[in-house]
Amino acid sequence: MSFEFPLLSLVIWLPIVFGIVVFATGNDRNANLARVISLAGAILGFIVAIPLYGNFDSASGIMQFVENHAWFERFNVNYHLGIDGISMPLILLNCFITPLVIVAGWEVIKERVSQYMGAFLLMSGIVNGVFASLDAILFYVFWEASLIPMFLIIGIWGGPNRVYAAIKFFLYTLLGSLLMLIAFIYLYQTSGGSFSIADYHQLAIPLTPQILIFVAFLLAFAVKVPMWPVHTWLPDAHVEAPTGGSVVLAAILLKLGGYGFLRFSLPIAPDASHYLADMMIVLSLIAVVYIGLIALMQADMKKLIAYSSVAHMGFVTLGFFLFNAIGIEGAMVQMISHGFISGAMFLCVGVLYDRLHSRQIADYGGVVNKMPAFAAFFMLFAMANAGLPGTSGFVGEFMVIMGSMQINFWYAFLAATTLIFGAAYTLWMYKRVIFGAVASPAVEQLSDVSKREFAILAILAVSVLWMGLYPYPVTEVMHATIDQLLAHVSNSKL
Repeated sequence: MSFEFPLLSLVIWLPIVFGIVVFATGNDRNANLARVISLAGAILGFIVAIPLYGNFDSASGIMQFVENHAWFERFNVNYHLGIDGISMPLILLNCFITPLVIVAGWEVIKERVSQYMGAFLLMSGIVNGVFASLDAILFYVFWEASLIPMFLIIGIWGGPNRVYAAIKFFLYTLLGSLLMLIAFIYLYQTSGGSFSIADYHQLAIPLTPQILIFVAFLLAFAVKVPMWPVHTWLPDAHVEAPTGGSVVLAAILLKLGGYGFLRFSLPIAPDASHYLADMMIVLSLIAVVYIGLIALMQADMKKLIAYSSVAHMGFVTLGFFLFNAIGIEGAMVQMISHGFISGAMFLCVGVLYDRLHSRQIADYGGVVNKMPAFAAFFMLFAMANAGLPGTSGFVGEFMVIMGSMQINFWYAFLAATTLIFGAAYTLWMYKRVIFGAVASPAVEQLSDVSKREFAILAILAVSVLWMGLYPYPVTEVMHATIDQLLAHVSNSKL
């Protein structure tokens, strides 16, 4: 479907323009102005994205809202945008999370406010560009540009080891991305001089080059997910990042890797995807089981939730390589659900950190006695993180387990252990932080959530419950696209 109004361009560039305007407000004497402009930009960014859902034809698997203009004609590079049932929900998730992050940092960030707020707006627009790009070079530009705001957010507003964490995050992602660029150049030559991603889907590439292309993409996307064993940058980045940075990193940036598998790896290298599927499933199950056990050993709340993210994203890559509709749809639901739940969990840790300036589980205890409303929200998100039926955390995991059962009982059995480990490490943390007698004079001084914090957590709580009880609006829009993807991949010679 072509759309006359350039809606995707508006969704991409409106947050970026607002971000630049926020930067222009200057130093912290204009901090309140920067906050107001950034919130207005984030809310407008979400409002202009809503028609993407309202006007989306869920019965069609083709690209919609398409825009295509020449950019560098000599190399056949185009400003080519479009979305389908895979990319549209992720754009909406990104636009939904950004205003919450802006509000979360409203009173917490007191220095370089305009730069902090502006960085999140820039990142929101850039990430929308990643999800909407149908030209390989345009995709690569947005992909690499998304590193810059997060690098600055961690490096400037992060914790004591922020520079180390920021550089580690940057180098891991950059090195993987360079191999992706080499794959794009090979595909450009093979396709006769096209950077159109749709053209790459039609190429008949022999198995050996497909495997090399798949590996190049794997190294780029696996780092972003992140998959075991290239996940080690994530706990460092989360621990050092400010609360808003952790929320966007977990809720949005990790989804870029999952999206890349569906947009590039599976359709461009279908034979290699089948050939290497067992390897991908094993790596995914290691993430689910082994990283879940590592999460049990953590004393830092942020680090525990970071390892939890790796385990939950293992479900995503597992679902992709089952090559059945329920598995891939479950993986997509898991990505969106993880955006809500992980974002909420990091915000809850941020609420405690803002008051006590500690993330250590041992420093808390008896918080429910002083913060009952907060304890109720944290309980909901902890249960969702553990996969409780009725929450969004259950839906995606259940679908992936069902898809695994169609392939191999032991895949499903190992995947289902996350329901045990997830409950163990999440409830272990919750019990020690929230329940019991008041543990220290510092906890005695805690105050319950403010109206601002209550509003943010309430919005996420509604989202988690709504998607857990009625996931149909999400699964409906992606069904036709995923069926079309599976039909393409099933034509594999293997």
